[in-house]
Amino acid sequence: MKRNRSSQYAVCLLLATMLFACSKKEEPPPAPAPVQVAPAAPVVQPAAPVQKQLSSAVPGRTGFDFSRRRDPFRSAAPVAPAPVRPDGQSAAPLQLRPSKDQLPIQSFEVNKFKVAGIIAGLQENRALLVDPDGKGYVVQKGMRIGSNNGRITRITASSVEVVESFRADGKGSKKRKIVLTLAKKR
Repeated sequence: MKRNRSSQYAVCLLLATMLFACSKKEEPPPAPAPVQVAPAAPVVQPAAPVQKQLSSAVPGRTGFDFSRRRDPFRSAAPVAPAPVRPDGQSAAPLQLRPSKDQLPIQSFEVNKFKVAGIIAGLQENRALLVDPDGKGYVVQKGMRIGSNNGRITRITASSVEVVESFRADGKGSKKRKIVLTLAKKR
């Protein structure tokens, strides 16, 4: 009961404090001074002021210099030149697509790729090949690979077979078979 009374006293004290704190004594506003009217002079419109610049940035200069940046729409892989034989004839491979449209997987020689894994599926097998830069590619039968326009012809449980077509001695096209094997478990 004593507790209840002390809380009642606290509430009354709080209300009294609020009542006195909220009262505001208003003073009457001072009387306005009489304004003398001067003869009207012709009004001249000054030129419209230009808004003052709010930022400290120098106009006309951007904060970024994009001249040294890499174009994000160009391939990062270097374009390999066609090899030339000692007799002066070009040992150029059959070009099925222009060199500027090559994929990054076509910028390295086939024997530089490493087989990191093979996925044996119900319909077709796939393989994970890693290029010399360490970038991985998931490939399947029929895909193009390598700088000599090799085509993946077969993926077995332990290897990937690639066939490259090239012109030899100006007579016709020859085919070379390259087998990339999966590394054994240690």
